[in-house]
Amino acid sequence: MSARELVVLGTASQVPTRHRNHNGYLLHWDGEGLLFDPGEGTQRQMLRAGVAAHDVNRICVTHFHGDHSLGLAGVIQRINLDRVPHEVTAHYPRSGQKFFDRLRYATAYRETVQISQVPVAGEGGVLATAGSYRLEARKLSHPVESYGYLLVEPDGRRMLPELLAEHGIKGPDVGRLQREGSLGAVTLDDVSELRRGQRFAFVMDTRLCEGVHALAEACDMLVIESTFLDEDQQLAVDHGHLTAGQAGAVARDAGVRHLVLTHFSQRYSDPAEFERQARAAGFEGELTVAYDLLRVPVPKRR
Repeated sequence: MSARELVVLGTASQVPTRHRNHNGYLLHWDGEGLLFDPGEGTQRQMLRAGVAAHDVNRICVTHFHGDHSLGLAGVIQRINLDRVPHEVTAHYPRSGQKFFDRLRYATAYRETVQISQVPVAGEGGVLATAGSYRLEARKLSHPVESYGYLLVEPDGRRMLPELLAEHGIKGPDVGRLQREGSLGAVTLDDVSELRRGQRFAFVMDTRLCEGVHALAEACDMLVIESTFLDEDQQLAVDHGHLTAGQAGAVARDAGVRHLVLTHFSQRYSDPAEFERQARAAGFEGELTVAYDLLRVPVPKRR
């Protein structure tokens, strides 16, 4: 398994189909797992994908429509049944607190795991800072309050062997220079270059809005809904969704490296048409039309 990998658990919108479960996405990120939008059936999809309750460190819900949240009850109870040894943190719109509470306590069970609640409100912002990422949220445009999520890895430094050799630095001195920032007259800037941290964004039900563009900017991987095809753009606007062409244009303008399209309406029978329309909008990077149980590695650092 890649240290940074998206596991697609479900890709349907509104209703499941024979081949697509309700939403569900697990992002493996350096030993942590972030579960996004667990719709109905997510617990079973986790079993099919080889994802354990122990893999979940955070649950991130974009909004409280059923196809994005009805699986919460089963997932939370499974986390407790399996006695997950670490704390699990849940993020969701604060305006939907009553829905989260109802789903968390939908039936009787024994609580064995601490589940912290860190809801999102207003325009969003920074939700958490962990060792290898910062988790942020941005408000989107949907008939109910909805937020997208962004993981940002801190920038680092890439050591340049030819410059190290030029300054005669090798062995343990390399680590010392990295820790202390200088070694004699040689500074870290003299023998390294900036290594931009990776960025992962998760954008579900929304019309085009400022939040969509802010989340997508310079992402290494953008997971984004494309519920409708371009010929049904008015339906997308009316119901608060994006088309495949709009998703492709967002990724094009934002400089996204890997675009993952998902959340498809059951009205369409040819998934390849979503890719064709995203390409027609001018997106030239790596593109995946998601299907259930797919695993997608996050692109390697530039």
